[in-house]
Amino acid sequence: MGLFSALLGNAGAVNQEELTKKYQQLLTDGEQIELGFKLIRDTFIFTNKRLILVDKQGITGSKTEYKSILYKSISRFSVETAGTFDLEAELKIWVSSESQPSIKKQFNKSVNVYEVQKVLAHHVLN
Repeated sequence: MGLFSALLGNAGAVNQEELTKKYQQLLTDGEQIELGFKLIRDTFIFTNKRLILVDKQGITGSKTEYKSILYKSISRFSVETAGTFDLEAELKIWVSSESQPSIKKQFNKSVNVYEVQKVLAHHVLN
């Protein structure tokens, strides 16, 4: 992920092994990381059981919030692909019956948004 893309808030894919090593303590028995993305300081992780949002807070980033969203609480989601002049793709997730998306994330062009959609669809629709 390029610095310019990171400064714009676009997410880039992160290696599965790297995520597992760093966030192993968050995982339950039998839980495995399937896909993960990193913004400048924040990370979001798709596991086989839930979506984990890692939010680094404060100037130093020493305070961290770990938010878990069960796939069954996701009521809908949308993926918008990047265009010719629009350099990022966007993911929106609605939790429960909220009228506005609870989560909005932007991806740089290196991320295959169809893969993100496929993981979400697999877990939300099953």
